[in-house]
Amino acid sequence: MTNYSLRARMMILILAPTVLIGLLLSLFFVVHRYHDLQRQLEDAGANIIEPLAVSSEYGMNFQNRESIRQLISVLHRRHSNIVRAISVYDDNNRLFVTSNAMLDPSVLQLPDSEAIPPGLTVVRNGDTLILRTPIIPERYLPDESEITDAKPANNQLGYIALELDLQSVRLQQYREIFTSTLLMLFCVGIAMIFAWRLMQDVTGPIRNMVNTVDRIRRGQLDSRVEGFMLGELDMLKNGINSMAMSLTAYHEEMQHNIDQATSDLRETLEQMEIQNVELDLAKKRAQEAARIKSEFLANMSHELRTPLNGVIGFTRLTLKTDLTSTQRDHLHTIERSANNLLTIINDVLDFSKLEAGKLILESIPFLLRTTLDEVVALLAHSAHDKGLELTLNIKNDVPDNVIGDPLRLQQIVTNLVGNAIKFTENGNIDVLVEKRSIGNNKVQVEIRITDTGIGIPERDQSRLFQAFRQADASISRRHGGTGLGLVITQRLVKEMGGEISFHSQPGHGSTFWFHINLDLNANAVVDRHALDVLEGKTIAYVEPNEAAARSTLEMLSATPLKVIYSPAFAALPDEHYDILLIGIPVTFRAPLTMQHERLARAIGLTDCLILAVPFHAQIDAEALKNRGAGACISKPITTTRLFPLLIEHCAAHSPTAKIHHDGNGKLPMAVMAVDDNPANLKLIGALLEDLVQHVVLCDSGSQALEHARQTTFDIILMDIQMPEMDGIRACELIRQLPHQQQIPIVAVTAHAMAGQKEKLLNAGMNDYLAKPIEEKKLHDLLLRYQPALMQGTSVHPQIRGAEAAPEPIVTENHNVTLDWSLALRQAANKSDLARDMLNMLLDFLPQVRNIVEEQLVGEQPDELVDIIHKLHGSCGYSGVPRLKHLCQILEEQLRGGVPAPDLEPELLELLDEMDNVAREAQQIPGI
Repeated sequence: MTNYSLRARMMILILAPTVLIGLLLSLFFVVHRYHDLQRQLEDAGANIIEPLAVSSEYGMNFQNRESIRQLISVLHRRHSNIVRAISVYDDNNRLFVTSNAMLDPSVLQLPDSEAIPPGLTVVRNGDTLILRTPIIPERYLPDESEITDAKPANNQLGYIALELDLQSVRLQQYREIFTSTLLMLFCVGIAMIFAWRLMQDVTGPIRNMVNTVDRIRRGQLDSRVEGFMLGELDMLKNGINSMAMSLTAYHEEMQHNIDQATSDLRETLEQMEIQNVELDLAKKRAQEAARIKSEFLANMSHELRTPLNGVIGFTRLTLKTDLTSTQRDHLHTIERSANNLLTIINDVLDFSKLEAGKLILESIPFLLRTTLDEVVALLAHSAHDKGLELTLNIKNDVPDNVIGDPLRLQQIVTNLVGNAIKFTENGNIDVLVEKRSIGNNKVQVEIRITDTGIGIPERDQSRLFQAFRQADASISRRHGGTGLGLVITQRLVKEMGGEISFHSQPGHGSTFWFHINLDLNANAVVDRHALDVLEGKTIAYVEPNEAAARSTLEMLSATPLKVIYSPAFAALPDEHYDILLIGIPVTFRAPLTMQHERLARAIGLTDCLILAVPFHAQIDAEALKNRGAGACISKPITTTRLFPLLIEHCAAHSPTAKIHHDGNGKLPMAVMAVDDNPANLKLIGALLEDLVQHVVLCDSGSQALEHARQTTFDIILMDIQMPEMDGIRACELIRQLPHQQQIPIVAVTAHAMAGQKEKLLNAGMNDYLAKPIEEKKLHDLLLRYQPALMQGTSVHPQIRGAEAAPEPIVTENHNVTLDWSLALRQAANKSDLARDMLNMLLDFLPQVRNIVEEQLVGEQPDELVDIIHKLHGSCGYSGVPRLKHLCQILEEQLRGGVPAPDLEPELLELLDEMDNVAREAQQIPGI
């Protein structure tokens, strides 16, 4: 809708009625006047023709044309302004006489078919009026009383026709129209003058008010509406002025309040600035305290764990001696208390690292199934002691060769499964591993832990992931702990790019699930034919626990075995099976050796009887084997413990079974080791001589490349940091050789940081071996990558045997200058080799001293970092933990960009420690 201004609306409302009324009145006046003039003309014609008709009676009776002509001529001249012609016709409709012979007489003549009208008739013909009236004798005229009733007799003498000119009144009509138009325009003009005056009286004050209001809006509160105004406008003016006065008062009051508030705010800001300075100082003190706390906890890590490990270790050694039952109980109590204390210390240290943001996740290749199997094997003892069935179900589509931090993954699962065991009195604890998504080089794995425990009340669920908080925080609670386990677990999961959540109901157990992101190890060597020896074999499986059976059946579905399952041994069909796997319930407490009949029947049904027994029944394992059982494995059943037994049994009965060692117990493998450090190269060569048949040693990357061109090896152990050509470049060049593209290349490095490990894997490395090299780890690595034709007893190469003992933990005391026992362990308990390694270190020390002294006198030698790195590598096999620790610190600082002159105290300490090593080495026989 169009918006008009007040001025326009007033003009329209004032002028529109005036114009409309004037137009209507003028139109009415003109039309009325027009018809009135025409009617006057008709009356004038009637006044002419009717007397003429009476006067013409005599002439018509006597046919006196002259008298009638004179009569009509006089009338024509007298009324010439309106009369054009007067014609007289006889009763036969013939022209008798006319006053204007110039006109066509037929115009006034009646048509022949038309009778003479009985009275006056008026006919309009264009711009003329034709009046006709009959000539009637006077004697035949009706009386006045009969005028309305009687009809005249048909004895007319003729008729008179009179033609009147309308042009005579046309000018008068135009004059009337013009006059009325002028009057209407005059009235409109007068109306416009009054409207303009009215608008001036209304819009002028309104405009003045608008301008005043606009000035007030812009802040000119002293503005007022001035001038004389009438009526409501004066009231509006007074209202605006009153509003302006009120706004002025409000503004002054508001300004006063603002000034007061500004003053208060300024004082508050000054106080806040003072508080901020105090808070900043307090924050810096708190950060410094946190840093000191973190450094203290980090420094206390070894000091706390070393004596505690000593307590645990010697307690276990003492338990192996002859003791009384009371002594054994006491030692068991000491061991449990020490383990609990070690767990608490580890939680506190891990939480401190997470709080400080200094927890660095590893990124190394590992086998997922082996890693999770180690967790459940560790926790199975606690679960079975409480009569709980612990199961591990890893779906077959979950990749096994991944890259990540296996220790932290084990820590997460250990916390969750440990909590489930702690809060469950009976039933099951099930660990389910599924694949959520997989890409070209990444996989997302979800792990779900379900228990049948007491559950968590809804009021306690919100504080479950808070540090130092327990679901049951009362002093009467049954279950202990620091309250850090779930907090550490949640943060570790987030560090691995995942999330953790749970669902729980009191009395119905709990379910914790989390997902993490892992990289796929594309370079992992997998024997895809290891399970081929199971082709055509039949295995019978007995397990009363539904969850445990479901997990094992899922596992066996990935093999070519024909599986027959029965929940009860008595219901198993009496047939012969290649393998019989029987799961013993964890609630079964009677000695298994007393089950003579069932054991004899089971042995009679199969060539290979495998018993999956609870942890507490492992004491009967040897007796069961002596009675005919093929093997005993601990529950829960996993691929890492079951598949090697299945493959070993089937391979032993296969005609194509291969042996894995030669007559001397060495692996039939050709191995090339590359290292620029003579001490490292000698040690790894000595270790390999005892493990494999053929060994080639190279002291540079170029030499290794030459050997790779000439010979095909089963595996290459490649040092990373070497002069001229480093290990990564050598690996890339070896991979370009056609016959070496599939060979496993293992990086041997002492700096297995996350970024470097990813770089190594991207460069084509299949795995890495951390320095110092231990004989057990080297042997496991060689078994992992032995040729496929020689690999028939393990589907997961990293898996140790079902009854293998855990590796001993080698600890180093950084406060010891020379630890000969440590040197022996690092040299595979070969005293001659240990002496040679120590002698090589002593021979190398003068060269290191020269470079360090050059730095101390300000020469800044370029080879300082390389010589420190070589010394670090040599210390790793010579039993000198303090010197090794100093070299590690110096190398990390130098590679981290710390200027060498800033490390002068550490370099001086290094020289002193080198002297200490040389002095104490003289006390070793043969040095």
